[in-house]
Amino acid sequence: MNINKNTIEYVAKLAKIQLDLQSLEDLTLQLDKILHYMEKLNQLNTDNTPITCHVLELKNVFREDSSLPSLPNNAVLSNAPEKEKGHFKVPKVI
Repeated sequence: MNINKNTIEYVAKLAKIQLDLQSLEDLTLQLDKILHYMEKLNQLNTDNTPITCHVLELKNVFREDSSLPSLPNNAVLSNAPEKEKGHFKVPKVI
């Protein structure tokens, strides 16, 4: 597929961006090179390649979630400016 200036102008119009003449020429060349490279990649034989492959083996780096002993409620609320029924009391936010 070849990209020409008309295609770039049309896409720029759809994207509601204005391009000067130099940007229009640059984008035309760059996108044309990208599409030619994509055509080369499409010629590669990928029949025996798994759908998802990674260079490195993937593993979960997160630890298991487990409950641990916490501070007692009285110790937590000891420095609270206001408390009510064993909880922090804060102003309503609506």
